[in-house]
Amino acid sequence: MARKKSIPRKKSIPRKKSIPRTVGIGHQDFETVITKDIFYIDKTSFIREWWENEDCVTLIARPRRFGKTLNMSMVEKFFSIDFAGKGELFEGLAIWQEEAYRQLQGTCPVISLSFANVKESSFPKARKQMCHIITNLYNRYDFLPGSGLLNENEKEIYRKVSAEMEDYIAVNSLNALSDYLSRYYGKKVIILLDEYDTPMQEAFVNGYWKEMTTFIRSLFNATFKTNPYLERAVMTGITRISKESIFSDLNNLTVVTSTSEAYADSFGFTEQEVFAALDEYGMSDKKDDVKRWYDGFT
Repeated sequence: MARKKSIPRKKSIPRKKSIPRTVGIGHQDFETVITKDIFYIDKTSFIREWWENEDCVTLIARPRRFGKTLNMSMVEKFFSIDFAGKGELFEGLAIWQEEAYRQLQGTCPVISLSFANVKESSFPKARKQMCHIITNLYNRYDFLPGSGLLNENEKEIYRKVSAEMEDYIAVNSLNALSDYLSRYYGKKVIILLDEYDTPMQEAFVNGYWKEMTTFIRSLFNATFKTNPYLERAVMTGITRISKESIFSDLNNLTVVTSTSEAYADSFGFTEQEVFAALDEYGMSDKKDDVKRWYDGFT
């Protein structure tokens, strides 16, 4: 199958600054970076490229420190109804140059979660942590049972979502939440799952791979495959887990690795972006040195 070509991008208009922006280390929240005017390389064209590719579920695998979590935060802040009216976060950035996307900002229900903290030594503990993450999601939307849209059985299931919930509730929890939000807002949902593979790595290291793959396969199938309330989804991780282990049922999955052409300049920095940063900080004479230090990721 031929690779999908990246969509040509419009050049972003750089913000004019009298002094260099503060370099803040470790920030992963897009809103914080923008509102505090922390040094940021514009990756918002990823939003347009991803949206126009029309893929149902996109899995993006990149090494650590390539900006995956910050980009997921950026996507959430752009699409989420919770951030409607906050278009100023994107003013001056590439995505804001197009009227169609200015109209799209803040118009979609978004379910955003991360498995980054699922680092446990046993399957029961890891499962409980994952269920706790899902429970916190449900707590964010605790207005749904009182909305008049859920019947009594659905309200009862909603109340059973907890760190100790049974498997049949857990594996269908994100599917069910998609249903409730879709009904409430009248739109299908976007699901963003960051660091999907952290539980799998811990399971492999600590000897509970079989139990974890069985659980996650069922969860992912219900969330990303048999979910009629899903508009589209993005998953990010460090590694690509073999399709036979947890993705055997997901034939709607588009996998994007470091060697893919799609989104090639959306994660990590290009040479042009590094040189522009050096110019901003008055270090233009260091370009040859920096290029010699770092000649690409291997």
